[in-house]
Amino acid sequence: MPSARFPSLRNRVTFITGGGSGIGAGMVEAFVDQGAKVAFVDILEDESRNLAERLAVKGEKPLFISCDLLDVHALDAAILEVRNRLGPIQVLVNNAANDMRQPVDEVTEADWERTMGLNVKHQFFAAQAAGRQMRELGAGSIINFSSVAWMDGSGPMTTYTTAKAAVIGLTNSLARELGPSNIRVNAIAPGAVITERQRRLWVSEEDMKNFIDRQCMKRSLLPEDIARAVLFLAADDSFMITKQCLTVDGGLR
Repeated sequence: MPSARFPSLRNRVTFITGGGSGIGAGMVEAFVDQGAKVAFVDILEDESRNLAERLAVKGEKPLFISCDLLDVHALDAAILEVRNRLGPIQVLVNNAANDMRQPVDEVTEADWERTMGLNVKHQFFAAQAAGRQMRELGAGSIINFSSVAWMDGSGPMTTYTTAKAAVIGLTNSLARELGPSNIRVNAIAPGAVITERQRRLWVSEEDMKNFIDRQCMKRSLLPEDIARAVLFLAADDSFMITKQCLTVDGGLR
């Protein structure tokens, strides 16, 4: 399905976390197609470098920086590197996450801290660092990733759903605080986008069929479906949209 063209995204410096695979890779490709200057971070080095090389033939080669988002100092350094090499960041997509399943009784304090770090902590600190650059520009768009999982109380993943619910509180408060600087902050809540990792670890063909049966739209939800929504929220076309959570789930809920 062809995507809409957003002229305001051309040459716009865009920073995407977890861009090496899955939904993140779909967004890296979508922004490259729009002519944006794209940088992304991930811990998957081979997949990320291959993605950057593949997309180089479609437009400006995206900048890949290897970064463990549990290390806030490394994240700050990556964001500064993007500024130095591409210019100030005007679009931040906080996509990186980890939806590890664990029964409540098996969760340790270390598990809790890691889940919060991978799903919400880095979103705050990325927004803090990129927000400073956006203030200099006088505008910006931050798109945080939540999930429909917390809305349904999906399990066994209570730590993950707690973090994804927290993303909505983070989004609302950042939108209020950063709005006077023309920085918009919104969230995306994807539905059942089945990544390769989920197929490998815990989602069966029967599970995928069940998701489609529950959706209003009777086909699999794809990374590009999420990317199209993110492009709109990043572009000037959505300038007066902030403090919102856009659910993209094919009518699953």
